[in-house]
Amino acid sequence: MHEPAFGSRRRPGLARLILSLAAGLAGCAATPAAAPGPPVGLAAGAAPTEATADDVAIQQGFARWVTNFRVSARASGIDDATLRVAFDEVRYLPRVVELDRAQPEFTRTVRDYLDAAVSPQRVALGQAKLLEFRAEVDAAAARYGVPAAIVVAIWGIESNYGSNHGSIPTVDALATLGFEGRREDWARGQLLAALRIIRSGDITRAQMIGSWAGAMGQTQFLPSVFLAAAVDADGDGRRDIWGSMADVTASTANFLKASGWQAGQAWGVEVQLPPGFDVGRADDTLRQPAAQWAAEGVAAIDGAPLPAFADATLLLPAGARGPAFLVGPNFRAILRYNNSTSYALAVGLLAQRVAGGLGVQAPWPPDLIALTRSQVMALQTGLNALGFASGTPDGVVGPATRAGLRSYQRSVGLPADGYPTPELLQRIHSP
Repeated sequence: MHEPAFGSRRRPGLARLILSLAAGLAGCAATPAAAPGPPVGLAAGAAPTEATADDVAIQQGFARWVTNFRVSARASGIDDATLRVAFDEVRYLPRVVELDRAQPEFTRTVRDYLDAAVSPQRVALGQAKLLEFRAEVDAAAARYGVPAAIVVAIWGIESNYGSNHGSIPTVDALATLGFEGRREDWARGQLLAALRIIRSGDITRAQMIGSWAGAMGQTQFLPSVFLAAAVDADGDGRRDIWGSMADVTASTANFLKASGWQAGQAWGVEVQLPPGFDVGRADDTLRQPAAQWAAEGVAAIDGAPLPAFADATLLLPAGARGPAFLVGPNFRAILRYNNSTSYALAVGLLAQRVAGGLGVQAPWPPDLIALTRSQVMALQTGLNALGFASGTPDGVVGPATRAGLRSYQRSVGLPADGYPTPELLQRIHSP
């Protein structure tokens, strides 16, 4: 799985969509993997080291947690046969806990993220995969109204077109996260969903593999999202997002449609701003028709008419000195897949390139530097101390941080783009 950069807020949009669906409602097509090998961190054929007292205590605690979960799962309607398949050989995976607790100190700029996510190699491979699986992707596009290139772009970014969709047993990963406890309620819900998938016969326990965080298959669905959006498009009676490209593409398109994708509409367009434009209006809470943006002098960078968005947002992912984009409802649908500005931009731009279009035209600031998490926390603390509310300091640049930063920038006569820089950090903490 990729790691989002600027604007990263990993998958809360998925949770909201799951709730709404429940209330109402990235290789090639590889054969599903065989049963996984030894536990994470233990090489095949290697002799395990002598267990410490802490190791024994953890294993005993994990076994008790699994026993208790089996009782609650049985009360929720999971049959004993499924419980035996899922848990008789379940393993605690220490590496999953390490990855879940890890908070990388260093982050990437949106430019660095896009350079990797929309590389020439990924564009070329995406074009080849689109041709290889044209029938499956076109069928999904026709059924759900999501362009073929968008589906291929998500596949490419989530698993590099199926070549890297993870190898960790989903049941083991979610049981480990549930036992670890930091996100126990979430993990229990996802684990119960995974059991329902096994019970349905869509995939076997051994073949249900994915990332350390429980995301599965070639386009990385959480188990609850699988239950809500996965599709049996090839008619074999199973929803197989691991080995059936018909199911992979249809499930991905179905998810986007359920997330609000509007057929026939673009995700967004690169634009140029008129001289003297108030960059503080580039705020994801400010939405207005594209015609209104055009009346203010915002124009497509290629001179074409702006897409007819009913409610569009202006986006400056690298601040006032970088490229600008006007994005609409379909950009927000992509955010439901992964609530990260960088991710949604990468999907849109990769799709654009796969379909034969151009990449970003405006230059990126050559001196663009991403703040570390510690620096972002210092920025948030400094803004709060000066009376510019930016939320609880957590090292993540979200809407509250950008709003507080815009207010500060206005107070000192700077362009209010809400983009954090080392210079602003130094200024905020200067006597």
